[in-house]
Amino acid sequence: MNPRVKAVKPNPDYTITLVFTNGEVKRFDVKPYLHVGIFRQLKDKSIFNSVKPFLGSVQWEHGQDFCPDTLYMDSVPEAA
Repeated sequence: MNPRVKAVKPNPDYTITLVFTNGEVKRFDVKPYLHVGIFRQLKDKSIFNSVKPFLGSVQWEHGQDFCPDTLYMDSVPEAA
């Protein structure tokens, strides 16, 4: 099983910085999803910035979420 999200921070470029339970800090790009279904609402910065950790993943105020494995496998290490 992949590590789970324990903290998240929204970034101005529609990415989120994730801190995983194993201590890794990675960045996930949400931009490719902003034209798909319910994720379109995230174009609104106030909604995008509402992201919170939720059950090992992340969730936005209107219920948008990602599989925790997707977040881990499709994110890139945060630049030091």
